[in-house]
Amino acid sequence: MRIDPDTCIGCGQCIPYCPMGAIHLNDEDVSEIDWDECVECGVCLRNADCPVDAIVETENPWPRSARGFFSNPLAEHKETRIPGRGTEEMKTNDVTGRFKYGEVGLAMEVGRPGTGTRFRDVQILTMAVAELGIRLEPQNPLTHLIVDQEKGLLNPEVLDEKVLSAIVEFTVPIEKVQAVVQRLRELEGQLNTVFSVDLICKVQPDGSVPTVPLMEELGIPLSVNGKNNVGLGRPYFEEALP
Repeated sequence: MRIDPDTCIGCGQCIPYCPMGAIHLNDEDVSEIDWDECVECGVCLRNADCPVDAIVETENPWPRSARGFFSNPLAEHKETRIPGRGTEEMKTNDVTGRFKYGEVGLAMEVGRPGTGTRFRDVQILTMAVAELGIRLEPQNPLTHLIVDQEKGLLNPEVLDEKVLSAIVEFTVPIEKVQAVVQRLRELEGQLNTVFSVDLICKVQPDGSVPTVPLMEELGIPLSVNGKNNVGLGRPYFEEALP
């Protein structure tokens, strides 16, 4: 994205719409976008309602194009043909059945509006996951940036690109969950951004949630934002009760 300096009237109307705080008034009192901090999310273009249409969508060649694919909710990844940072299945498991009894789906949501993340920080997490012998979810768009599955290395061309957020996503046996979470806790001081860890598993026939006692043993309280997803669709899989 860029702002045409010959058209901009310096009203500042676009400034509060940037989730990265990348828009400011320069010395000539016209709005300007910090090119390095802009994540190409398109929020300013869609929502700021510039009175003179000074905000211009630029053509971004690779690797900068990766910013828009991970930051713009309307951008569709050509590899997965779906928009967004991750997959749909973590929220539709009752229909898709991707996570079975005895399995846990994990996702690390890296970056947030106002902070963002460089892929270099994301790579710290993918490398740690690879060290544990875990393969990433193939339908997650981030996985398509991996050039070395064994080491969890991302394409070096994107490492300095900044995005609103990215999701590292995978499935592990339930007995491996604590080791994975503990390893992630060791990494938190190494990242120049923020990240949260999501866990999903099937509720047991007796109504218990297997991941809850595992997290309590690690001293991690159950988040009030945790949720149970009800299947509002017709399941296309069958699984016997444990």
